[in-house]
Amino acid sequence: MGNRLTQIATRTGDNGTTGLGNNQRVSKNSLRVHAMGEVDELNSNIGVLLCEDMAADVRDVLVEVQHQLFNLGGELSIPGFELLKEEAVAALDTALAKYNAQLPKLEEFILPAGTRGASQAHVCRTVARRAERACVALGNEEALNDTPRQYLNRLSDLMFVLARVLNRMNGGDDVYWKSARMSQGSGAE
Repeated sequence: MGNRLTQIATRTGDNGTTGLGNNQRVSKNSLRVHAMGEVDELNSNIGVLLCEDMAADVRDVLVEVQHQLFNLGGELSIPGFELLKEEAVAALDTALAKYNAQLPKLEEFILPAGTRGASQAHVCRTVARRAERACVALGNEEALNDTPRQYLNRLSDLMFVLARVLNRMNGGDDVYWKSARMSQGSGAE
C-alpha cells in the first residue's frame, strides 16, 4: 500500500488531481475516484447508523462491514490490487440468511421509513447501490476484480434486511406502501 497520511492539508490536490495508493495521480473526476468516494460515503453513513440503538449482533455485523469497506476502498485506490476477499461476500450471505429467517415474508413493497435506525439503514442501502453502480462503471473501463461489485450488491441487500430488523426492535413493523392501484384490487387499468 502507499504511504499513510502524515499530514492532511498537502495542497497536492489543488490542481484537481489526487494520488492513488500506487503514487499515480489521476483526476478527481475519474471513475476510480468516484467509486472510492461512493464507498467512503457508504462507510460514513454506516458510521451514522452505528450511533443508533441496536442489538449487539447487528452492531458486530456493521462494524465488520466498515472494516471490509475500508479494504474495498484500499483495493479501489490501487489498480490491480486485491484486498477484499471472497470470504467477505460469504459473510454477508451468512448474515442475510440469518436475519432473513427472522422476518416475515414480504407481501407488499415497503417504504424507506420507520425508526430512525431503519431509515438510516435504507440510506446505506441506496448509497451501496450507487457505489455498486460506480464500480460497474469503473469495471467497464478498467480491470476490476469481481469481489467489490459482488460485495456491494450483497451489502445493499443486507441493509434492506437490517432496516426491517431495526424497524421490528421494540415491537415495530415495516412501513408499507399504500398503492392506490393495489388497494382497488387487481382490475385492469
